[in-house]
Amino acid sequence: MQTVYQRLMSADGLGESVDRHVFACVVAVCRADPARTLCDGTGLAPDALLALFATYFPGCRDIRVDPPSAVPGADEALEEDDLKRLLLDHRTTGTRPEEAWLAAMVARRSLGANHLWQDLGLSDRSELSGLLTRHFAPLAARNGDNMKWKKFFYRQLCQMEGIVICKAPNCAACHDYAVCFGEEAGDPLLPLANAARVAAE
Repeated sequence: MQTVYQRLMSADGLGESVDRHVFACVVAVCRADPARTLCDGTGLAPDALLALFATYFPGCRDIRVDPPSAVPGADEALEEDDLKRLLLDHRTTGTRPEEAWLAAMVARRSLGANHLWQDLGLSDRSELSGLLTRHFAPLAARNGDNMKWKKFFYRQLCQMEGIVICKAPNCAACHDYAVCFGEEAGDPLLPLANAARVAAE
């Protein structure tokens, strides 16, 4: 994973460095699963993955090639398309391809078992909050109480469908407050990416 991240970050591509870091983290953590194709891991269609590499990581085409052990995955959860649409409907500019790529990535990686920031290969929750604030500002602004992002996304989807998921009159009175707002502790899945980010600050 670390070598993949280093190679991607050293590529002579275009785009903002903070986005390059996020995309390199996602690709590296996905590439660490030899049984899954990169399209399946990232949630990107082949043409979108090609465009991302052409923009940010030219010269790294070999990383895009799936190993022989990788096989197309099964259909993902039904809510993935709804979550992707939620993100796309709240893009900061609505014109940047990065927003579409990130919407697909966040939606796909939200299906993982870890904290979302971990499954995106990021160093901590603050990096995830930063990327959502940059690229999906109207949606991020709704999370003023700093709810865990996965919980927040699914709460938004339920509210859109008119589904009431909370029995308490408000979050402060809920017995499960820590489940939705507790600390998202854990180690990053890409330690080198975290070290590189800290060194750059």
